Amino acid sequence: MRDKVPAAPQVVTIVHRLNGLKMFRLLLRSQQQVQAIESLDSTFSLMNDVHTNVIAGLAMDDGETIAAWLPEADVELPRPPVAAFPRSGSNFFGGPDVTVIGPDGNRLAARYIGLDAVTGLSILKLANKQTMPARVIKDEPPKAGETVLLLGPEPVTRPRTAFNNNLRVRMGATEGQIQHVVTAPSGEIARFKVTAARLTQENIGGVAINEAGETIGIVDGLEGTEASILPTALIRRAAERVSQQQASVPRPWLGVKGEAVAALKANEFVNHGWAMERASALAENHRGILLTSIAPDSPAAKAALRAGDVILKIDDKDILNEEDFTWWLEQAGPSSSVEFTVARPDWPSEQEFNVKLSGMLDPAFSFNLRWRPWGKGFSLIDQGIETVALRRPVAMQLGTTAGLLVVYVEPFTAAFDAGLQPGDVIQLIDGKPATSFKPTPQPTVLTFEIVRNKEKIVVKLAPKKK
Repeated sequence: MRDKVPAAPQVVTIVHRLNGLKMFRLLLRSQQQVQAIESLDSTFSLMNDVHTNVIAGLAMDDGETIAAWLPEADVELPRPPVAAFPRSGSNFFGGPDVTVIGPDGNRLAARYIGLDAVTGLSILKLANKQTMPARVIKDEPPKAGETVLLLGPEPVTRPRTAFNNNLRVRMGATEGQIQHVVTAPSGEIARFKVTAARLTQENIGGVAINEAGETIGIVDGLEGTEASILPTALIRRAAERVSQQQASVPRPWLGVKGEAVAALKANEFVNHGWAMERASALAENHRGILLTSIAPDSPAAKAALRAGDVILKIDDKDILNEEDFTWWLEQAGPSSSVEFTVARPDWPSEQEFNVKLSGMLDPAFSFNLRWRPWGKGFSLIDQGIETVALRRPVAMQLGTTAGLLVVYVEPFTAAFDAGLQPGDVIQLIDGKPATSFKPTPQPTVLTFEIVRNKEKIVVKLAPKKK
């Protein structure tokens, strides 16, 4: 780390706080897939801050837009405006609790706009437009060999900037060098890679600047000894997408799995119904994506794409590998229509397919949680209710002996309208223990016996039919 960080007034500090309920929701959506809460510290509070993430943010040159890497913020989405929730407890749906600190240490009032799922960046807007220095964000492509600095907050023992709860940080800098630049099929820069003497997970989200102090990107991942940098052109595009929608913008979703033709041998096509002669021709051509599976009820399924199909082009652009395929889909955007040129084993010639893409903020979340209890035809997640099971010691702390802790209730669902709230513990459903409840095939009304603030309440709701 450099002792003296060069002036970079476009780099701000963002403090993002999560309460206990939001942390549990994050665990539900993570790869850990927590099944139950075994124990809690006696001082633990569901409603108070239990985790604080401090990250660098980039103030764009419009003077009011902030772009930052806040991956934990997606546990608080979807999130309609707070004004839409008049009842008590609506703050749970009011969006991430973020504080923006300017380079001078002053707090800047800001609101969270949404997540751009393609880049993973979160976008915020300052309440009062700030005057930003000219020409601090560089749009020209970086070059291999250039020296860069990766800026990000780090803890200090002596306060330079103070936040609530005595949290103090300063802006540190890691020096590195651009090793190579990754070009997208469109010809623009997709990423560039930086090596440094010491890189850790703390560098992810850092703002990359050149020796002139100009921003050239944001660190969005580590690959071995290299940091992957998202260039400013893609950051601008992400900010524009979210700003235009004034909401999170999902990643385009087709609903397929596939492999690049260039990586396959002829006999692998034969396994998907291709004759050897045509399979050999495809393998030698080294272009296209062989579809190996199609998700049910996906845009691909609705367009009658099948496993064994080979997508050769998207909107008349050749597909040479999986990176090309992903890039052109992302450029198309969610809810857009794309034209695929497709070869099929039992067709003598290529055909055109018009496919309307859908959008998904987090495909893994939807897939993993959709099959939670209670079997085919009904689940709490289908009703917009996310829960985690409580073991007896934890349940007793909350005024019951067992049950499901509600960590999120989707707005505008029957459960939300019925008054179910995050922090409630569902003890019984239709008089049966919630943790083992199995409904009738098509329940018309469900009676939830819940504990809220150690008091028992009855909530009735009409479940949504799939």
